[in-house]
Amino acid sequence: MISAPSKSSGKTTVSLGMLRYFASRGVPVCSFKKGPDYIDPMWHRLASGGECRNLDPWMMGEEGCREVFACQGEPAGTLRLIEGNHGLHDGMSPDGSDSSAGLAALLGAPVLLVLDASGMNRGGAAQVLGLQMMPPRADVAGVVLNRVKGPRHADKLAKAIETYCGVPVLGRIPNDAHLQIPERYLGLATVDETRGADAFISRAEDAVSRFCDMDAISNLFHQVAPMPARGFSVHSAAASVRIGIMRNEAFSFYYPDNLEALERSGAQLVMIDPFRDDLPPGIDGLYIGGGFPELFIEQLAANRRLLRSLRDAVEDGMPVYAECGGLIYLSDTVEHRGMEARLAGLLPYRVDMSSRPVGHGYLELESSRNSPWFGHGEAVRAHEFHYARTSVVPGSQPELDFQFYVRRGYGIDGNHDGVLYRRLFASFAHLHASACPAWAKRLVSLADRYQRERDHEENRKKSGFVVEKTGLIY
Repeated sequence: MISAPSKSSGKTTVSLGMLRYFASRGVPVCSFKKGPDYIDPMWHRLASGGECRNLDPWMMGEEGCREVFACQGEPAGTLRLIEGNHGLHDGMSPDGSDSSAGLAALLGAPVLLVLDASGMNRGGAAQVLGLQMMPPRADVAGVVLNRVKGPRHADKLAKAIETYCGVPVLGRIPNDAHLQIPERYLGLATVDETRGADAFISRAEDAVSRFCDMDAISNLFHQVAPMPARGFSVHSAAASVRIGIMRNEAFSFYYPDNLEALERSGAQLVMIDPFRDDLPPGIDGLYIGGGFPELFIEQLAANRRLLRSLRDAVEDGMPVYAECGGLIYLSDTVEHRGMEARLAGLLPYRVDMSSRPVGHGYLELESSRNSPWFGHGEAVRAHEFHYARTSVVPGSQPELDFQFYVRRGYGIDGNHDGVLYRRLFASFAHLHASACPAWAKRLVSLADRYQRERDHEENRKKSGFVVEKTGLIY
């Protein structure tokens, strides 16, 4: 695990550099990101050429983390690199079990600590010593000094750490403004919106190869007995339904485990570009993930054909699961930085984008009713990070059915989350399939039901039956 005493210490830069270093030399490596973050894994994928998985003990539980971790690692001998989040000991739980240190202890991963050396000298050893002693005890196996001023600065700090902490300093990276990823209002900028993203990763690779002892760091991966990779215990079902995945620059937040859970449950995934595509024929359900639709409202609003098709399909009974950005897309009107646009209009919401986060952090939800999506009393752990404030459009039907009470977090209105309409479910919650194992099966089941209804209707028409449409009832 690559971690740090606090956020913005440079652990992402070091992680990216090391991933590219190994991948470019033909060493098989897979990566993980501790926490619910979507953006860092995008950078990991670009650096390594492979998928990056999330490990979040609070959301997924210890067994969920173990399973996701163990299911990777092919071919044999693959290195597993985990990037921690925030500080090594930061977490929700007072005992630190859900911190990066807790995750490292759970998985038996030695920790390479990235220490921001700017503004400190020998006192940095006290910081490292405190991290070593703080429970849960993580195995701090080495330190990389980041943003050092020069050789004298690095030597003084390294000597103190090695003397008082008993761990080697394995890297001394100079302070370089070109080794900082641009940040935006939702954290790091995404790969797609960062000009020269690949060149940045190449600079990070050059830095770690020049200023870090990569032979010693490579040996850290072999300090523990290798964990054998194993497949999921549930075999993939034959594809029986087609589920559309709305995915492009506006909707890019999807956990790979969620998409794979749908496939294992019997779904064939069909990618849809909401800027250019219409709903493909034969789609039985739709999954609209999170992202930044507010930055692309002109392009999204311009594809009226897709918006009309989506409205017709929902009214016809097609199931739609939408989270965060998906909820915004399904709303009536969106305003962002003085620009306003009409979108799908399936939910009677006006969405105004605030200058500060409205919902930010982990969510604890309790289902207040039975629905095809969740059972009454079902507890769900998720996370949210949005600047969207919703209000009901004047003149629309204000009575909305909500799936959840919000026990922790904000959700849609501070008290509720998960709005229901026909077979549509939309919320600000980002769920992980490991935290909600029945989620994928429920979406596939609804898609299967819709497929059968549609096929039955088509057979009726072919048989010569006249079907009269009255309002929304067939």
